[in-house]
Amino acid sequence: MQCVLSDEQLMQLMRDDVPFGDLTTDLLLNVSREISMTYAARQSMTLCGVEEIARLFELRGATVEICANSGAVLEVGDIFLKVHGQTGTLFAVWKVAQILVEWASGVATETRKLVIAAGNVPVACTRKQNPGTKQLSIKAVKAGGGSIHRLGLSESILVFAEHRQFLAQHNPQELLQILRMKAPEQLPVVEVHSVEDALLWINAGVSVVQLDKFTVLQVAYLAEYCQSHNKLTTLAVAGGVNRDNLAEYIKVGANLIVTSSPYHAQPMDVQVRFLTK
Repeated sequence: MQCVLSDEQLMQLMRDDVPFGDLTTDLLLNVSREISMTYAARQSMTLCGVEEIARLFELRGATVEICANSGAVLEVGDIFLKVHGQTGTLFAVWKVAQILVEWASGVATETRKLVIAAGNVPVACTRKQNPGTKQLSIKAVKAGGGSIHRLGLSESILVFAEHRQFLAQHNPQELLQILRMKAPEQLPVVEVHSVEDALLWINAGVSVVQLDKFTVLQVAYLAEYCQSHNKLTTLAVAGGVNRDNLAEYIKVGANLIVTSSPYHAQPMDVQVRFLTK
């Protein structure tokens, strides 16, 4: 996978952490001495962010060897990056790089666990990333085998109840017709909060209905309704769906899992070793 952060974004990470040099290293070590270091997995994990940290080291004058790319599944002890350069450079970049790859790999690892648990049902992660992490979050989700629910507001149609409160003069069929006329190549999605609303939009012919915070029993009822009435609406389950309850929703007929849970995953543990020779 390609590096998704610009050189400027990467250097800003360094400015945040090392604004005026590395005081401890500058006082105690020969910063010009040539040394090496390795980054390796301390636990089973899906790797993400190695291309970004490799580029960060390169920007500071070090040489790198990427041993595994983002998306690779690593076991304990697997080395994914080797670095060689001056002591001052390697110590300055060390923790910034470690934190980045641990966080991104945490998102990727949790995404992969969800994807495996979901089987043939797709897992789509929302745009509710932590502020400032969008590019790397999207990369991590893809590295874990997930898909992106929405990149943003500009490329997809998702009709919320907040939109509909200003459109009370139109019934669901009329709203769908307006959208199909104005955006014929787009697939409208409608989010609902009750079984009654879901049935209205299913019967209106919506392609995807997003069920926000629905119980398993409510999803089961709607899945049975769609099957018995030959409705082809995709039932997308959203709101509070995670690895602990995902299987229950799929068992009763959910067609799509929409979740933000990977963004809150525990960072992975990465081991860094400095080599004097």
